[in-house]
Amino acid sequence: MTSTGPTAPYALARYRDGDSTVLGVVAGDRIRPVSSEELGAPDLNAFLASGDWSSIAALADVEDGWRPLGDVTLTAPVQPRQVLQAGANYRQHVIELVAAGLTQNTDRTPDEAREFASSMMDDRAANGEPYFFIGLPACVVGDDVPLVLPSYSEVHDWELELAVVIGREAFHVSREDALDHVAGYTIVNDITTRDLVFRKDMKEIGTDWYRSKNAPGFLPTGPFLVPAQFVQEGELNVRLDLNGQVMQDASTEDLLFDIPALISGASQTMPLLPGDILLTGSPAGNGQHWKRFLRDGDVMTASIEGLGTQIVRCVSEDAA
Repeated sequence: MTSTGPTAPYALARYRDGDSTVLGVVAGDRIRPVSSEELGAPDLNAFLASGDWSSIAALADVEDGWRPLGDVTLTAPVQPRQVLQAGANYRQHVIELVAAGLTQNTDRTPDEAREFASSMMDDRAANGEPYFFIGLPACVVGDDVPLVLPSYSEVHDWELELAVVIGREAFHVSREDALDHVAGYTIVNDITTRDLVFRKDMKEIGTDWYRSKNAPGFLPTGPFLVPAQFVQEGELNVRLDLNGQVMQDASTEDLLFDIPALISGASQTMPLLPGDILLTGSPAGNGQHWKRFLRDGDVMTASIEGLGTQIVRCVSEDAA
């Protein structure tokens, strides 16, 4: 199946050409290679640091050198040096999780539990801080790579997320200035092995994000990098279908901490570098909610409004 392209007048993608990977400009249903000279920079991250998309806009109007998008194999459109991930960041999703815990452990009714959880989230949004952890850039792959499900667990889960692609370096930036450091946006599916999230040998240690989220290929990314100027990041539909059945369907309007807050918060500790990706959290509807986890042969179709479609095929480690 061919990935559905972005709705922007132009975007960037990377595609396979033999043993090489080529940067290309996408316009409609066609793609054209971009040389370093045309890019005006030695590589993609250097280009993103410049913040100047005029060279790409000009290439979108060039008549020669185009190929049908369906004739190439797209891969991850970014090459991040750092991957930051935001957790518990869709308001309604977190409210439901907190409320479920409250109804199990107290005598609150479901409505009372949701009301209490809502007030907790309002207070967190007003006075709290985003929750971050880090992923491994080596896990970033395109949807051209099948998702191999490791044999050590049977509870591998999906988490569709809007990903911010950093442009100019961001360090100690304010919320007001944060969007000036965004080059664009892409799609990421943050795969998680649920039974490895919490340590069993010493519960006091807490979560183990390294083992639960960093197996090979656990960050399917792309296939397009859409310039920020064409994306209304605060009101995008986020949807994931599993074998044609809708599992996640939400809007980024429900983000507890919006994108300026996330960028500003993450930049207070470490500089965010050109090309880095910042995942913004995943809405309700993952496998843990449905009590249904990924299996050999599953196909995940993930779309974020305006950013195109990502199609990931799952294969068991034994089959691979």
